Amino acid sequence: MEACGGPQQVFRLAAPELAQFGLRATVAAGLAKPDWEGAERDLSWLAEEGHHCLLADDDRYPPLLREIPDPPPLLFVLGDCSALGSPQLAVVGSRNPSPGGARLAAGFAGDLARRGITITSGLALGIDAAAHRGALAAGGLTVAVAGTGLDQVYPQRHRSLQEDILSGGGAMVSEFPVGVAPMAANFPRRNRIISGLSRGTLVVEAALRSGSLITARMALEQNREVFAVPGSIHSPLARGCNALIREGAKLVETIDDILEELGQPACPKTLQFEGSGQTERLAADQLEVLKFVAYDPTSVDTLVAATGKTPEIVSSLLLLLELQGQVVSLSGGYYSRI
Repeated sequence: MEACGGPQQVFRLAAPELAQFGLRATVAAGLAKPDWEGAERDLSWLAEEGHHCLLADDDRYPPLLREIPDPPPLLFVLGDCSALGSPQLAVVGSRNPSPGGARLAAGFAGDLARRGITITSGLALGIDAAAHRGALAAGGLTVAVAGTGLDQVYPQRHRSLQEDILSGGGAMVSEFPVGVAPMAANFPRRNRIISGLSRGTLVVEAALRSGSLITARMALEQNREVFAVPGSIHSPLARGCNALIREGAKLVETIDDILEELGQPACPKTLQFEGSGQTERLAADQLEVLKFVAYDPTSVDTLVAATGKTPEIVSSLLLLLELQGQVVSLSGGYYSRI
């Protein structure tokens, strides 16, 4: 557009003339014979309230995203564009997390949202959804980056979650035009936008072969911070995070570990439990049981032997700890610390 003087002049050129600008043959062919019907569908979508298309030179285009090596030439946005200019942290992880992992993601997202940080993720099942919901529950903003056109919701079961994101002042974002379906190749491509919008990426539970690790590595390539929550060496869902930490990602136990890297003031020092952000002072007998609950599965019999309390008392205290988000119950009468 700069070389030709504008879009109208670009579309007057044939493919060989376009190729002289260094474009790939497929791009030159696409510009020489545009999909005008597709463009009309996009324009019809843009005519609706709250629907936007930001070119890279638009003042509303997110400045951090403009800095990455391959920023999208345009962004389709559904919702409030101003959310894209707010300080953001990406929170990503497994689509099949443990209950504790999902609670942890929601807890981190909520605590960060209360500090004015917008939570950005991919609207996927699992950690993504937990992060979006955690931010919303805290009254904060959240942004979802889609791997489809914004005329559809994927997965469809998250339609109400998308509505909550939009009604909460957040936004849906995609580089894909109207009608683009959820294809496997789209999601690694959209991950660079998740990390590119954000000052850092937090990974909560990820297997070694995980799309979340793609997002983390893209964040590194974009010179952004990468954070990871460590986990048990016995958990397959912790191996991706533990690998990131070995490779130099910052180990995260509380949100202060994130805030200090982002240059945000740390939280007041209070009693916190493994990043959950909870500050409740537990009664002495609850603490006595809690200190014997391992991060690996721990049986009630083990806790009875360690504390000297009856099974009934231990079970009652475990229920309280579970309600407070300190432990998670597992099958077979086992518990694990969060």
